[in-house]
Amino acid sequence: MSTKDYLEKDFYKVLGVPKDAGTAEIKKAYRKLAREYHPDANKGDAKAEERFKEISEAYDVLADEKRRKEYDEARTLFGNGGFRAPGGAGAGGFPFDLGDLFGQAGGPGQPPGGAGGIGDLFGGLFGRAGARQAPPRRGQDVESEVTLNFSDAVDGATVPIRLTSSEPCHHCNGTGAAAGTMPRACPTCSGTGQTSRNQGGFAFSEPCRDCKGRGLIVDDPCIVCHGSGRARSARTMQVRVPAGVQDGQRIRLKGKGAPGERGGPAGDLYVVVHVRPHPVFGRKGDNLTVTAPVTFPEAVLGAEITVPTLGGTPVTLKLPAGTKNGATLRVRGRGAARKDGSRGDLLVTVEVTVPKDLDPKALEALEAYRAATASVDPRAKLMEAAKGA
Repeated sequence: MSTKDYLEKDFYKVLGVPKDAGTAEIKKAYRKLAREYHPDANKGDAKAEERFKEISEAYDVLADEKRRKEYDEARTLFGNGGFRAPGGAGAGGFPFDLGDLFGQAGGPGQPPGGAGGIGDLFGGLFGRAGARQAPPRRGQDVESEVTLNFSDAVDGATVPIRLTSSEPCHHCNGTGAAAGTMPRACPTCSGTGQTSRNQGGFAFSEPCRDCKGRGLIVDDPCIVCHGSGRARSARTMQVRVPAGVQDGQRIRLKGKGAPGERGGPAGDLYVVVHVRPHPVFGRKGDNLTVTAPVTFPEAVLGAEITVPTLGGTPVTLKLPAGTKNGATLRVRGRGAARKDGSRGDLLVTVEVTVPKDLDPKALEALEAYRAATASVDPRAKLMEAAKGA
């Protein structure tokens, strides 16, 4: 992106965020706007497609800490093409242009960007015309979402993900020129994309107005990318989601994002995982949870009970006599997978059931049990504690 873009485009306004917005706020605004103006959701709408490009361009700068800093400095120092004093105006409220102030400082024929000039002062930020070609640029990071079944999240799965990103235009191979033609080096800036404006003893580097900072002139533009050399592209790729992933987890896949520019490396792909709930099993960290109903006699007398496991054969547990309602039993190694290859446990919570309907024989036995235990008051300690409080 050229310095001219930095000066003329208000990326904060494009995303609708304040200038002091944090990374999370910027990302949230980008996701909302990207969903609204995505080409897949607005097929045939050229305005929506252009808006989506603006949103992606703004996020590409503001989400990168280094590029955002350069962007803020450029707009602060060179708003509307002139160096601005704090407050955006000079004496009398007029724009303050350092070039006007020192316009007569040097003599004729003085070379641009001499020692001590403003070109040297800001050369690290904007570069100097003729110094070098634009460096390779890393591709944009891409974020996507995927929804998994509970068992796939526990055991891992390979899922297809459809991505939309910017990449070199396939129709013109990234040149921006129509088939059978090639762009030519801009004669004004000699292909650097920058020109130097001499103001006496000071030289200012600025984007070349003829090639708009690209360094190339396209006489016959490509019908697909209209001379930009970049195009939106949709692709489907298979992504391996590791075993044990949790709901809301963000997975980074290095080098799977948008392709770089001018030979730069590709960006990264970030996948946010959503997990559908299971009708039987729950999860607590690396452990799975399940609730097992037991009868009153099983809880009092003890028993062997059978409980299910996720995707495996049921297991038999020994229920100790006198087990209380809500007690937890542990089955080793039947939980979610861990990074080291081991697995968590299955936590079985005991739930004592209360029958609603009893046949006469069971009712008679229960009445006999109540008579046999009539002398035992389970609330005696509760009453004593209440009196003593």
